[in-house]
Amino acid sequence: MKIKYFSDTDTALVEFSDHEVAVTKEINENIYIDLDASGNLVAMTIEHAHQQASLPYLSYEQIEAQIEPKRLTSRYT
Repeated sequence: MKIKYFSDTDTALVEFSDHEVAVTKEINENIYIDLDASGNLVAMTIEHAHQQASLPYLSYEQIEAQIEPKRLTSRYT
């Protein structure tokens, strides 16, 4: 994933993959998503990014799945 910010237009581009864009959909007047031919998300464009996305406070956190410990059971109880 890549995040690009264009200060001259206050636009952020979040790229999720390098697939070819087949269609762009307008979410609202400031947010657009690009989809590939299979409907998968390729990128998101955010216009007026400072107001829409609080860009100076960007962070990334990976959350690992919690795995429940296996309980041993006996067939004889």
